[in-house]
Amino acid sequence: MKILVPLDGSAYSDEALQVAMDLAALKGAQISIISVVPYIGGMDDHEISPARRERHMDGFEKRADEIIKTAWEKLEAAGLQGSSNRSVVESASVPDAIIDFAEKEKCDLIVMGSRGLSPSARFKLGSVASQVAKYSPCSVYLVKIKG
Repeated sequence: MKILVPLDGSAYSDEALQVAMDLAALKGAQISIISVVPYIGGMDDHEISPARRERHMDGFEKRADEIIKTAWEKLEAAGLQGSSNRSVVESASVPDAIIDFAEKEKCDLIVMGSRGLSPSARFKLGSVASQVAKYSPCSVYLVKIKG
């Protein structure tokens, strides 16, 4: 069994990683972890200079690397590192990047937070989670946090 865990640094994605680790330990599954860097190109006619856009992209990539590194350390501590891989993916569409990765890697399950970093609490299900659940080539386990 191959499990994909998309991470964004939110409490929801941290909980999703823990759920995936528990499942992997129980089932002997392989875990792939990714963090998607939102691509902000194509904004030439907006008020953001190419240099500023580059700084933002560098910041996003650095944050994604930190998220992956922290998750990788948790996998190693649980003894799961030998069956896992990690990746930072850059894409204009976060849901498409997750779905494409799952298809390419032939994942059997995606375990992800039901919400991400968006500050809006109006929605019970985040837009990324909703799109992934709707269009994924495999089953999707959405993790919620009580509270």
